[in-house]
Amino acid sequence: MKDDRKRTVWLKLRLSPEEYKCLCDRMATVGITNREAFLRKMALDGIVVKLDVPELKEMISLLRYSGNNINQIAKRLHQTGRVYEADLADVKANQERLIDMANTIITKLAALK
Repeated sequence: MKDDRKRTVWLKLRLSPEEYKCLCDRMATVGITNREAFLRKMALDGIVVKLDVPELKEMISLLRYSGNNINQIAKRLHQTGRVYEADLADVKANQERLIDMANTIITKLAALK
Protein backbone atom coordinates (compact mmCIF):
# COMPACT_ATOMS: atom_id res chain seq x y z
CA MET A 1 0.00 0.00 0.00
CA LYS A 2 2.70 2.53 0.87
CA ASP A 3 4.32 1.97 -2.55
CA ASP A 4 1.10 3.11 -4.23
CA ARG A 5 1.77 6.66 -3.02
CA LYS A 6 5.03 6.65 -4.98
CA ARG A 7 3.32 5.36 -8.11
CA THR A 8 2.08 8.55 -9.68
CA VAL A 9 2.36 7.61 -13.36
CA TRP A 10 -0.77 6.10 -14.91
CA LEU A 11 -0.78 3.88 -17.97
CA LYS A 12 -3.84 3.04 -19.99
CA LEU A 13 -4.01 -0.34 -21.66
CA ARG A 14 -6.51 -1.53 -24.23
CA LEU A 15 -7.13 -5.22 -24.81
CA SER A 16 -9.37 -7.20 -27.10
CA PRO A 17 -11.88 -9.49 -25.38
CA GLU A 18 -9.66 -12.46 -26.29
CA GLU A 19 -6.57 -10.80 -24.84
CA TYR A 20 -8.48 -9.90 -21.68
CA LYS A 21 -9.63 -13.51 -21.29
CA CYS A 22 -6.02 -14.67 -21.77
CA LEU A 23 -4.89 -12.18 -19.11
CA CYS A 24 -7.54 -13.42 -16.67
CA ASP A 25 -6.65 -17.05 -17.39
CA ARG A 26 -2.95 -16.41 -16.74
CA MET A 27 -3.74 -14.60 -13.50
CA ALA A 28 -5.92 -17.50 -12.39
CA THR A 29 -3.21 -19.99 -13.30
CA VAL A 30 -0.71 -18.38 -10.96
CA GLY A 31 -3.30 -17.53 -8.33
CA ILE A 32 -3.04 -13.73 -8.53
CA THR A 33 -6.22 -11.68 -8.14
CA ASN A 34 -4.70 -8.19 -8.18
CA ARG A 35 -4.63 -7.28 -11.88
CA GLU A 36 -2.53 -4.14 -11.38
CA ALA A 37 0.15 -6.05 -9.44
CA PHE A 38 0.17 -8.80 -12.07
CA LEU A 39 0.56 -6.37 -14.96
CA ARG A 40 3.26 -4.42 -13.12
CA LYS A 41 5.21 -7.63 -12.41
CA MET A 42 4.90 -8.77 -16.03
CA ALA A 43 5.89 -5.35 -17.40
CA LEU A 44 8.93 -4.99 -15.16
CA ASP A 45 10.18 -8.57 -14.91
CA GLY A 46 8.56 -10.32 -17.85
CA ILE A 47 7.54 -13.32 -15.77
CA VAL A 48 5.41 -14.29 -12.84
CA VAL A 49 6.36 -17.48 -11.05
CA LYS A 50 4.08 -19.34 -8.71
CA LEU A 51 5.99 -21.91 -6.76
CA ASP A 52 3.88 -24.93 -6.01
CA VAL A 53 6.22 -27.11 -4.02
CA PRO A 54 4.23 -29.53 -1.86
CA GLU A 55 7.51 -30.88 -0.48
CA LEU A 56 8.05 -27.52 1.18
CA LYS A 57 4.84 -27.83 3.23
CA GLU A 58 5.78 -31.38 4.18
CA MET A 59 9.25 -30.19 5.09
CA ILE A 60 7.91 -27.49 7.40
CA SER A 61 5.66 -30.03 9.10
CA LEU A 62 8.58 -32.41 9.55
CA LEU A 63 10.70 -29.60 10.99
CA ARG A 64 8.02 -28.93 13.61
CA TYR A 65 7.75 -32.63 14.39
CA SER A 66 11.54 -32.93 14.71
CA GLY A 67 11.68 -29.89 16.95
CA ASN A 68 9.07 -31.42 19.25
CA ASN A 69 11.02 -34.70 19.35
CA ILE A 70 14.25 -32.92 20.22
CA ASN A 71 12.49 -30.95 22.98
CA GLN A 72 11.04 -34.18 24.43
CA ILE A 73 14.46 -35.83 24.33
CA ALA A 74 16.04 -32.83 26.07
CA LYS A 75 13.30 -32.85 28.74
CA ARG A 76 13.77 -36.58 29.36
CA LEU A 77 17.54 -36.15 29.49
CA HIS A 78 17.21 -33.45 32.15
CA GLN A 79 14.74 -35.54 34.16
CA THR A 80 16.37 -38.96 33.94
CA GLY A 81 19.85 -38.35 32.62
CA ARG A 82 19.19 -40.93 29.87
CA VAL A 83 18.76 -40.80 26.13
CA TYR A 84 17.10 -43.65 24.28
CA GLU A 85 18.68 -44.99 21.11
CA ALA A 86 15.27 -45.22 19.39
CA ASP A 87 14.67 -41.50 19.96
CA LEU A 88 18.02 -40.59 18.45
CA ALA A 89 17.39 -42.91 15.49
CA ASP A 90 14.04 -41.18 14.90
CA VAL A 91 15.66 -37.74 14.92
CA LYS A 92 18.39 -38.96 12.57
CA ALA A 93 15.82 -40.45 10.16
CA ASN A 94 13.87 -37.17 10.17
CA GLN A 95 17.05 -35.22 9.45
CA GLU A 96 17.80 -37.48 6.49
CA ARG A 97 14.26 -36.97 5.16
CA LEU A 98 14.66 -33.21 5.55
CA ILE A 99 17.92 -33.28 3.58
CA ASP A 100 16.25 -35.34 0.82
CA MET A 101 13.32 -32.91 0.67
CA ALA A 102 15.65 -29.90 0.55
CA ASN A 103 17.57 -31.49 -2.33
CA THR A 104 14.29 -32.15 -4.19
CA ILE A 105 13.19 -28.56 -3.72
CA ILE A 106 16.56 -27.20 -4.83
CA THR A 107 16.45 -29.41 -7.93
CA LYS A 108 12.96 -28.14 -8.82
CA LEU A 109 13.97 -24.52 -8.31
CA ALA A 110 17.14 -24.96 -10.36
CA ALA A 111 15.06 -26.33 -13.25
CA LEU A 112 13.03 -23.10 -13.42
CA LYS A 113 14.10 -20.85 -16.24
